[in-house]
Amino acid sequence: MSNELHIRHEQLTIADLMNRYDKGDLNLSPTFQRKSVWRDRDRQLLIESLLRGFPIPAIFLYQRHEAGRICYDVIDGKQRLESILRFMGSMRGAFAVKAAVAGLEGVQQISSTTLKRNKSHMTLVLPHLQSYRVPVIEVNGDLGDIVELFVRINSTGKPLTPQEKRNAKYSGSDLLQAATALSNKLEPKFDALGVFNAAQKSRMKHVEFCAEIILSLHQGDVLNKKAAVDRVMAAKAMPVAQLKKSTAAAFTTISLVAKMFPDLGTTRFKQIVDFYSLVVLVGKLQTEGAILIDKQRNAMAWDLLKAFGVEVDKVREQQRKVQGAAEGQETYRDYLMTVSQMTDDISQRRLREKLLRGIIGSVFASRDGQRGFTPEQRRLLWSSSADKKCKECGVKLSWGNFSVDHVDPHSRGGRSELENAALVCQPCNSAKGNRVKARRVAR
Repeated sequence: MSNELHIRHEQLTIADLMNRYDKGDLNLSPTFQRKSVWRDRDRQLLIESLLRGFPIPAIFLYQRHEAGRICYDVIDGKQRLESILRFMGSMRGAFAVKAAVAGLEGVQQISSTTLKRNKSHMTLVLPHLQSYRVPVIEVNGDLGDIVELFVRINSTGKPLTPQEKRNAKYSGSDLLQAATALSNKLEPKFDALGVFNAAQKSRMKHVEFCAEIILSLHQGDVLNKKAAVDRVMAAKAMPVAQLKKSTAAAFTTISLVAKMFPDLGTTRFKQIVDFYSLVVLVGKLQTEGAILIDKQRNAMAWDLLKAFGVEVDKVREQQRKVQGAAEGQETYRDYLMTVSQMTDDISQRRLREKLLRGIIGSVFASRDGQRGFTPEQRRLLWSSSADKKCKECGVKLSWGNFSVDHVDPHSRGGRSELENAALVCQPCNSAKGNRVKARRVAR
C-alpha cells in the first residue's frame, strides 16, 4: 500500500446514509465491487444488532466528484448498507425482523411497513434506527491502491473468488477495460523505455496511466489525475465509439513517442509525471498538424529534450545541497517545481506541458492547411507543361487522366504550391505514397 492513500474517519447516522442514497450520491456497485453474497438471515442478524445498539464494523467509502457534486463509491460494507437500505424501505427487497426492543413488550415483528404505520414503532424504533451512528472511513488515493484495499479487506469473512479479484482489478467500466487492453498492448514499449517497474505494474500504474492518456486525448488537454480516477471508478467515461477512437489515438501517440525518443529511458522523462506531459504534448502537436516523422527534426528535438533534462537534474542536485538556482536556470527551476509538489494537479500539468512545448515545440514543422491542389493550380500546371508526360514513368497524359503530385510529400511538410507540384499519372502518384521521389517540374 502506498503512502498516497488518504484516510478520514467519521460517523454517519443511518438517516445520513439513506439521504445520500436517495439523492444518488451513494454508489453501492462501483466497477470493482462484487455481487451481493449475503443471505436473508445475515441481513436479519445485522438489523437485530442495530436494534439492540450493538456496534458494527466500519464502512469504507471512496469519495469522488461527478457532475459538480460529491459522490461515494462503497469499497467495503456493501452488504451492510444494502441490508439497512432494504430494511428501511429505500431499496427494493424489504424484509422483516423479529426482535425485542427496549420500551416495547415481547418480541416485535418489525419491517419498513410497521415503521411507517405502527405508532409504537414510529415513535420508538424508527428514531432509534435513524439516529444509529455507523463508523465510516473515507478513502482517497490512486486507482491501484483503492482496488488493493478492496481486495485486502475482502480477504476475510466471505473471501473474494479469483474471478471476483480479477473483476475488481481489471473489469467493470468500459474505460478500465480499454485501458487494461491498451497497457497490455503497449507493454513492450513501456518496458523498452523503462517507464514502469514491476512494483508499479502490480499496483496497476500502467493501467491507470493509459486511462489518463485516453481521457486526456479525448478532451484534448491535460486533466487532474483525481478526476481521471473518479471517472474510472464511476464507470461513466464516454460513449463507446469515442472511447475506441481515443484509445486508438492513445496507442498511436505513445507508440510515436517511443519511436521519436527511443532512448527516453536514459533521462528523467521516463518518470511517469514527466512521461505523461510529454505524451499529451505530442498528442496535441499531432492534432495541430505538426510533422513528427522527420528523423532529422526528431533527432534535434531529442537533443534539446535530453539537454533540458540534464539541466533540470543539475538544479535538483543544487537544491539537495541547499543551493538555489543560479541566474539563467529559472526555466529548469520552474519545471522542477511542477514535478516536486502537487505533481498531478491540472495547473502543474499545464505548466509542465507549456515548458516542454517551449523546448521542443518549435522544432517541428506544420503541415500545409491546404491538402490538395486547387482547380486553378491544376490548370496552370497543365498549361505550363511542355510534354504533358508523367514525370515518373514517362507515359503520355491527357486532360482527363493526369494527377498532380506533391514533390515533397504533404505529410512531410510539402506545400500545396506550384513550386512543389509535378504532373504524374494516377498509378505513379498512388504508388509513391509519402516518399520523396518525383522530380520537380521545370519552371
